[in-house]
Amino acid sequence: MTTTKFDITIEFQQTGDGLAGALSYNTDLFDPATIERMVGHLRVLLGGIAADPDGLITQLPLLTAAEKHQLLVGWNATGRVVPQVVWLELFEARVGCAPDAVAVVCGSVSVSYAELNERANRLACWLIARGVGPERLVGVALPRSVELVVALLAVAKTGAGYLPIDSSHPPARIGVICADADPELVICAQRTSGCLPAGIARLVIDDPDVIQQIVGCPGGEVTDAQRTRPLLGAHPAYVIYTSGSTGVPKGVVISHAALVNFLVSMAERFGLDTGARLLAVTTIAFDIAALELYLPLIRGAAVVLEDQVGSDPAALVRVVADRGVTVMQATPSLWQAIIATHPEGVRGLRMLVGGEALPPALAGAMAQLASELTNLYGPTETTVWSTAARLDTASAPTIGAPIGNTQVYVLDARLRPVPVGVAGEVYVAGAGLARGYLHRPGL
Repeated sequence: MTTTKFDITIEFQQTGDGLAGALSYNTDLFDPATIERMVGHLRVLLGGIAADPDGLITQLPLLTAAEKHQLLVGWNATGRVVPQVVWLELFEARVGCAPDAVAVVCGSVSVSYAELNERANRLACWLIARGVGPERLVGVALPRSVELVVALLAVAKTGAGYLPIDSSHPPARIGVICADADPELVICAQRTSGCLPAGIARLVIDDPDVIQQIVGCPGGEVTDAQRTRPLLGAHPAYVIYTSGSTGVPKGVVISHAALVNFLVSMAERFGLDTGARLLAVTTIAFDIAALELYLPLIRGAAVVLEDQVGSDPAALVRVVADRGVTVMQATPSLWQAIIATHPEGVRGLRMLVGGEALPPALAGAMAQLASELTNLYGPTETTVWSTAARLDTASAPTIGAPIGNTQVYVLDARLRPVPVGVAGEVYVAGAGLARGYLHRPGL
């Protein structure tokens, strides 16, 4: 065992104006700035003891006023003006600006903003006629296809929240989710219908009779006059279930207002334009899919989908080349697999990474290939991403700073801010906070 000796001499004296003192130290363990911060904390601590010698140790102060202000206010000054709309209104505005622009690319099929919007309007009218509306849930269990995007838009237009269901998940998990959320119905395809529990209401979107019914519905914009009740920002946009790693899976209820704040903040950060194409690789049962599917559609860019590709690096790289992809988001695990086998296939992409801790070696490799690299962090309960950090080849991977209208604090066990460099727990506040867990107000 190796030990390092260091000496710090501190002399304090109580005066009428407070606590005065002098410091001398002899150590190479810490840089001078760190030592000065530590001594500042000690000065505050001793001042607290002098001011209240009978007080509890756990109540003694530690941070200087300047530090506390920086931690609570300075680094959390994230206020932004966000439109008081629901996210589909941002999409509909893009339809009006550029109806003929490409909205979705799936295989050899390209769909314009106008066509996508009209198809979603027809399906929304079909759903509304059957009582679907705000504060209701509609399950979506569809393959990666144009129909998936149409269905998600249609559910939003009704004012209901969508319940994403991954047909590849174990039947027991799907059963628990459907039983707990109790959706009005589940939009599925013939090939995914079998994953659903017996007795649940289905809308099989590729059934010829269903297609005929939906085509016969009006294709004009859906308004509050048609909905079962007016759509508000506080209504659920989606309910997404946690992994269940700490117990039974819980449904996280995210409002339209929280989703809009997230998308507007991401649009401000990434500024996608009409020439951008974002490859959506994430299952809709993972909340980060919301960025992949919706951010391009509020910016006039295109969503690129590909069925049966999954996490195969070779297949993903082919799609990047064939479809002219410019932006891609994935977990560190998937990026690692791609860069280890096909690094040149993703050179020049704008890379977004999150969902897991980003290893430094991978961050360095990505930064060398990317036109822009952003590391993102956030729990499902605060609407996808809560912080972001732009990284370069010289950067150590961090989770960065809060996004718009979001505050992030590192607190101790008594919910007090800890000094910079001291371990604590991350707390997130602000506009992205979920409404709660479905049917579990106690949590």
